[in-house]
Amino acid sequence: MKSLSLSSIVLFLMCLLLTVSCNPSPTPTVEKSSAPIVTSVRLGFSAWPGWIPWQVAQAKKLFQTNQVNVDLVWYDGYLDSIKALTNNQLEANSQTLNDTISSLAGGADQVIVLVNDNSIGNDQIIVRKEITTVADLKGRKVAAEPGTVDHFLLLLGLRKAGLTQADIDFQPMETGAAAAAFLAGKVDAVGVFAPFTTQALKLPGSRALFTSKDFPGAIPDHLVVSRQLIKTHPEQVQALVNTWFDTLDYISKHREEAYSLMAKRASVTVKEYQDYDAGTRIFTLADNLQAFSSGNNNTSLTFAAQEISKFLVESKLIKQAPDLSNLLDDRFIKAYASAHSK
Repeated sequence: MKSLSLSSIVLFLMCLLLTVSCNPSPTPTVEKSSAPIVTSVRLGFSAWPGWIPWQVAQAKKLFQTNQVNVDLVWYDGYLDSIKALTNNQLEANSQTLNDTISSLAGGADQVIVLVNDNSIGNDQIIVRKEITTVADLKGRKVAAEPGTVDHFLLLLGLRKAGLTQADIDFQPMETGAAAAAFLAGKVDAVGVFAPFTTQALKLPGSRALFTSKDFPGAIPDHLVVSRQLIKTHPEQVQALVNTWFDTLDYISKHREEAYSLMAKRASVTVKEYQDYDAGTRIFTLADNLQAFSSGNNNTSLTFAAQEISKFLVESKLIKQAPDLSNLLDDRFIKAYASAHSK
């Protein structure tokens, strides 16, 4: 064996030290609560009482508490938020079941992970004083935002009375513009949701001809996310769901402060915002678990989605029914329930 020179020994020791330094001891597991925020979720919401609680989450830093970095984006036009999610300008959005199904029919890949609420009166078909029955809408100018829940509600009411959209003079308008047109006397009836109902009802003698209360379960509202977000960052989706329930808890404990924040975001008085509560049923955890279960009526999202999909096709709002098999993902609700079962 050849003897090693001093320089060779030094070189060997340096290499050994370098090898050790490049292979450090295993790092202790870091608790999830202290993990760094790795992504920013763009979450859209608009003027609906069941979605405005997100404003409280932002104001009270509840997103940060749940380790999710959220860019909360307000939309004056609800339809714009739907387009933004479809066009990948958002990772999550607040939208209805029928609008989500319409998006799927158009090729979007979206998933419902949470039920915020059900509309039980806050979506209304408001008419001039001389209109007393649905039959009186025949031949009249009726405004609504095409493809939205109020358009859907209008069609439900017409169908119940044996009429179709062809029997009225339908005026497609953005919801805010539709309310303004009704108030200005340019149309005879309008389909709007709160808080735009307040504006429309300022017309003397006007009243709600029928509302979402007449069609229980027809208009559920949701947190909808892109499938890509679920695939790449399921922990962020879980954090959004956790934040929602934390927000509801905060509102219940700090009602006066929370209502002030929400009313300001909706550009209405606190009293007006409180009145909207009667027309919106915020879903509890138990309500969510029931909604994501199978059933044979509209309390089940699976059933409701199938019925709405059929109706959208029959009403020619979509060309064909989309695949609904992957529309719902209940793992995040169930994970929250499991974590809070004790």
